Amino acid sequence: MTPIPEVTMIPVAYFPEKYFLENLAVRADGSVLITAVLQKELWIVPDAPSDSMVSPILVHRFDHPITGIVEAEPDVFVVNLTEGYTTHESHLVRIDLNGWTPGEPVSPEVIFTFDDRVRALNGSCLLGPGVIAIADCFAGLIWRVDLGTDARSATAQVWLAHDTMADDPDSEVAPPPQPGVNGVHYGARTGHLYYTSTAQKVFMRVPIDLVTLAPVGGAEFVAAIDNADDFCVDEDAGFAYVTRHRANTLDRVPLLPRHGSEVRHLAGDPFDEVLVGPSSAAWSRCPGDHGRVIYVTTDGGTTAPPDEIVRNAALLRVELHPRTV
Repeated sequence: MTPIPEVTMIPVAYFPEKYFLENLAVRADGSVLITAVLQKELWIVPDAPSDSMVSPILVHRFDHPITGIVEAEPDVFVVNLTEGYTTHESHLVRIDLNGWTPGEPVSPEVIFTFDDRVRALNGSCLLGPGVIAIADCFAGLIWRVDLGTDARSATAQVWLAHDTMADDPDSEVAPPPQPGVNGVHYGARTGHLYYTSTAQKVFMRVPIDLVTLAPVGGAEFVAAIDNADDFCVDEDAGFAYVTRHRANTLDRVPLLPRHGSEVRHLAGDPFDEVLVGPSSAAWSRCPGDHGRVIYVTTDGGTTAPPDEIVRNAALLRVELHPRTV
């Protein structure tokens, strides 16, 4: 088994208490866009040296909770707006940051409004050029969204529904209710879409036709993992790095089935107050950082404070170091 790396966690930026940082996207210039779901806000954390902290800058405040974010084209982002707990009203919004300077206003464009089958849009990822997969965590399915020219329009259809994507309305976990399918990421090399299901406590994968981007087989069980939220994938190493939101850990999960016994905690066990409420993960885009440096968002315990203390939400820089013998 691959040795467990040594891990260094460095706070990059802090947000106020009770901010629920939901998802993130790393831009080519090293800055990080972050969605704050409960506050209905999009923020940016400017790039900074690895040993210094910076102040986040508000990009835009929306009228709906904001969840997933995808870079559809260079510096053009598509975000999910969704009233998951109430009206289920959900939209996709295009934000063009080409030539934009932090602090300037942006002009979001609604490019698609979902029909009444939608329940709560969550994580999202690119399946291919102009094609996005979006988890619908209370409908128990994944949507496929095909973008029009320059991502200014879109169409959507159900890509796959599966029992492992279902939520658990009768869960004994304290509110908010446990979502089903949560994080989604596509591995182009392996030809699989990977997803977490928080309520069903599993990490799964779906084989994909590389031409049509349609599922070509049923969902496959990869590993059991509870409290899983979002993740990033390193296909070279063969692992996903999964945030366990209510359990306050970052775990390494093999990408291949029948290796579930090799799931390991990388950080947060024993408890580390730096890593409270980890919600999402994305690789740094600096040269040489893929597989080595992960950006992780936290909510500081807003959802489930581990010791009845809510801390500041944060963006963390997590560095993986090969363990020396």
